[in-house]
Amino acid sequence: MWSAGCVEQWTPTAAMVATNVVIAVMTALLKQALNQGMNRLVLITFRQMLATAFLGPIAYFKERKTRPKITAEIFAYLFLSGILGPVLLQYTLFVGLEYTTATFAATFGNLLPVVTFLISLAFGYEALEVRSKSGSAKICGTLLSLTGAMTLTFYKGASLTHHLRHHLPPAAAAAGVEEQHRSAVRWVLGSASMLANVVGFAGWLLLQRRLTRLYPAVYSATALMSLLSFAQAAALALSTQWAAGAAAWRLRGTVEIAAVVYCGVVASGVGYLLLTYCVEKRGPVFTAAFSPLAQMFVAGIDLCVLHEPLYLGSVLGSVLVILGLYLVLWGKREEAAVAAAAAAPAKTVEVAAAAHGDVAEQQERV
Repeated sequence: MWSAGCVEQWTPTAAMVATNVVIAVMTALLKQALNQGMNRLVLITFRQMLATAFLGPIAYFKERKTRPKITAEIFAYLFLSGILGPVLLQYTLFVGLEYTTATFAATFGNLLPVVTFLISLAFGYEALEVRSKSGSAKICGTLLSLTGAMTLTFYKGASLTHHLRHHLPPAAAAAGVEEQHRSAVRWVLGSASMLANVVGFAGWLLLQRRLTRLYPAVYSATALMSLLSFAQAAALALSTQWAAGAAAWRLRGTVEIAAVVYCGVVASGVGYLLLTYCVEKRGPVFTAAFSPLAQMFVAGIDLCVLHEPLYLGSVLGSVLVILGLYLVLWGKREEAAVAAAAAAPAKTVEVAAAAHGDVAEQQERV
């Protein structure tokens, strides 16, 4: 039988694996729904409405006696978390999915630790020792990941899974060239949208670090975030889809209904809850380290179920991004080990506790 400490140690790991499975299935469903023409803001509105209905009762009964009072500062953090996470991040994700492929969008998620590191460095949350092994690893990892992102964006390459060739008449060939040009423009726009998504996600993770300290009731915080984001997305959808009327809100077909229900209950509900829990327990770096799992799950669904083509540029860019990701994470691990070794000879409990707190704080801020 596992001890309580062992369960406590492995629970965040299991939660992150489950979160990435949820993300993979969600990405495939969203790609199909968007390809059928579903409005992005309407999808976000329905998704957050279901998430609120799912999480609200759980939060109310589970944290009824332990939930802290909501202050103006806490409400401001919840409001910003709602508009940044469930609304803006989902919208940029949907644009990226619509203009590229599900595997491509998942690959960009692997840039998250690198972007988080750069933001933390810019705001002084992160220290960088250039001459140390950890500092060199983080610099090399950042450069590799950025090179991979540039490769993903500007080099599509040949299809590795679809090799059919047809001899086309001149008129059809010209139309094909024009279509390729439009596809290339959409690919770049989708890449820019995914980059904005990653940058915003890094900021959202850092925001959650502060929010969980002010308001440690994780269930209630996620439910309130879902409620606020539902209101925000509904206001935006009503203002932009006013001319379309009720037709814009009508769900058409099994795929759109499944996408809304799954994304609302499982992804926005359970998924955000698991992610917030892991950020609270282990910090943003730990959660970001699992992002390649989502890419592998999505790639399997993309190739075997959706039959999307796999491009050479995506493979090369993915390899560079993942190598850079783990170089940055290795650098963080080395920094933590050095800090722990330096704190070990401390003679008092207060000094040791303070040193441990500094390491944990640096890990969470990345």
